[in-house]
Amino acid sequence: MSTAERSSTAERGGPRPQWSLVVPVKVLARAKSRLAAAAGPHRAALALAVAADTVAAALRCDRVRHVIVVTDDPVPAAELGALGARIVPDEPDAGLNPALVYGARRAREADPATGIGAISADLPALRPGELARVLDEAARAPESFVPDAAGVGTTLYATRPGVPFAPAFGGDSRAAHRARGARELRPAGIDSVRRDVDTLDDLRAALELGTGPRTAAVAGLLPALRTSA
Repeated sequence: MSTAERSSTAERGGPRPQWSLVVPVKVLARAKSRLAAAAGPHRAALALAVAADTVAAALRCDRVRHVIVVTDDPVPAAELGALGARIVPDEPDAGLNPALVYGARRAREADPATGIGAISADLPALRPGELARVLDEAARAPESFVPDAAGVGTTLYATRPGVPFAPAFGGDSRAAHRARGARELRPAGIDSVRRDVDTLDDLRAALELGTGPRTAAVAGLLPALRTSA
């Protein structure tokens, strides 16, 4: 973590609430379908790189005590586990939100004192300091969420300890979370928390913010992103 990131995560001093973050990771063969044409043979590698940079950044955030990855793919399970994440299988195998609820239940069984957050695995530019800022805001509301950069979806959903965990990812999840009464979190300076990557334009925007090293390396192999000399 850089000095600037450490400074931003220590704003106002004193102890901060701790969190367990649940990260859903698809089977790589099905991941990044909207980037299939641009990524070509590098599609699975790109999906894994994006997830690894996301998890690595989350683990460097001093508000995060545990990262729980829900996946049935042994390849990301091995790589993300080696980074320090706890791996659990997608035991419900019933879609994204049931997988997150299952991961949250496992997290609460292991450490009931932490808040629970669900975070997209598609945040390769994630900054630990910006994530800390969001989680400090989340600690002020029973249930909260962060809208994506497009203002339609959600990149992070969080509940304080003891609050029912009921994510509504998928489609217009921003509206769904607001309709449930979750507080929308949009503090200044959290671009990296909102910049998920589904399309080539999203990837370009993330690269402009500055992605982690794994994503940058795979992106350099994509013809669509190569610049002329």
